[in-house]
Formats: sequence, structure tokens, C-alpha cells
Amino acid sequence: MTARLAVSGGAALMAIAVAFGAFGAHALKGRVAPEALALWQTGVEYHAWHALGLVATGVLMLRMPHARALRHVVLLFAIGILLFSGSLYGLALGAPRALGTVTPLGGVAFIAGWILLSVAAARGLTGVSEPGHDR
Repeated sequence: MTARLAVSGGAALMAIAVAFGAFGAHALKGRVAPEALALWQTGVEYHAWHALGLVATGVLMLRMPHARALRHVVLLFAIGILLFSGSLYGLALGAPRALGTVTPLGGVAFIAGWILLSVAAARGLTGVSEPGHDR
């Protein structure tokens, strides 16, 4: 996974999140139950936050090119979007309730990604001077 792919993929996933948000607000409103619309909205919200997380991780990869853990963060966020948000989208559109068993796996991927990002950043940014500060 490259920084370029993380940033461009995250930006593309963000565009999809915006489109899905608009679809939910306009095309689904009044056509699905309020509970289904709430599921859709939750999927969009987590999708968008983690697409932005992908972009941020890609930018961080440019600053820390040897931090292989960041590649795993990108993968975990992408898997989380697919499993967590994807399952909520499916449920909102009437997929069998059994699909809901996948949702927590996506949540675990999100949590693991954020923990790994925290550890990688803490280790990798040690000794990196901040703008405006001398070492």
C-alpha cells in the first residue's frame, strides 16, 4: 500500500460517502422505515470518518515512509468501511438480518486501525521536529 493509493483511495471513498449520504437523504427518505434510514446514516457517518482517516494516514505515510504499520492501518480502515458501513447499507436496503453479524467485525477493524495508528505515530514521530520549533 502506497501513500498515493491511501490518499487517492480515501478521497474516492469520501466522494462515495457524500453520494451515499445524498442518496439516503433524498432517495431513501420516505421509502424506507425511519430505523432503516438511521442505519444508512450511521453507515455513511462511519464511512466518511474513516475515508478521511485513510487520507490522513496516507499523508502521514509521506512523513514516515518506513512505518510499515501505517499500511496495515490503511487496510484496517478499508476493511472496516466494507464490513461495518457495507453491512449497514445492506441492512437498510432490506438484506437479511444475519448480515448484521458482520457489522461488529468492521467495528473491530476500525478500532484496531486507530490503535495501530496511535502506536505507529507515537513511535515514528519521535524526534521529528515540529514546524517552528528547533530540536
